[in-house]
This record gives sequence, structure tokens and C-alpha cells, in this order.
Amino acid sequence: MWGRNVYDSISKFLQFQLTVNIVAVIVAFTGACITQDSPLKAVQMLWVNLIMDTFASLALATEPPTEALLLRKPYGRNKPLISRTMMKNILGHAVYQLTLIFTLLFVGEELTPARCSAPQEHQNL
Repeated sequence: MWGRNVYDSISKFLQFQLTVNIVAVIVAFTGACITQDSPLKAVQMLWVNLIMDTFASLALATEPPTEALLLRKPYGRNKPLISRTMMKNILGHAVYQLTLIFTLLFVGEELTPARCSAPQEHQNL
């Protein structure tokens, strides 16, 4: 039961990490090519990885095993760690996140309402 729980936790962690890292690399590279300046600086990328690694590992390491894990068949020795379904999930989430990030990066100013002008003070005559 514990072995299956650890395997599932590693799979979930890999899926999460690969999605985050694929998006971060594509955003940094594409942003640097288009705007001549990376939207994510090196230190920011390190902080993103540090925070994502810490919280993801804590969340997945504290998940207790359940009896339902014993109801499924065990995985074979030759089963890949990243399955076809996981790869589809990683790519699907990456495309969604990239669409949202690039929309905000390149047309975000047009999507937000214009700033209100500062209130004018009326002078008493």
C-alpha cells in the first residue's frame, strides 16, 4: 500500500513539475525573443522553482495511503513513469497556461480598463 502511494505521489509530482517547468522555459525563451527582454529573470525563475518544488513536495509527501490502492492491479516493471495520459495532461495544462500568460503579457493592457484620471480639485472663487 505504501509503495503504491509513493509511486502515485512521484507521478503526480513529476506531472506538476514538468508542466510548470515547460511553461516557464517557453515563456522565458519566447518573451526574450519577441520583446528582447525576458519576462522572467534568472532569480525569478529560481524563486518559482524553489516555491513550486517545496509546496508540491510537501503536498504530495503528506498524502496518506488508502485501502483503495490495494484494489487496483500493480504496475509492471516496464511501465513508464510518465504515461500517455500524463503526457496529454502536461501538454494540455501547459497550452492553457501559456495561452493565459501570453494573453496577459502581450494584450493585457488592452484588456484592462483605462486608468481614471486623478480627481480635479475645484477652487472656490
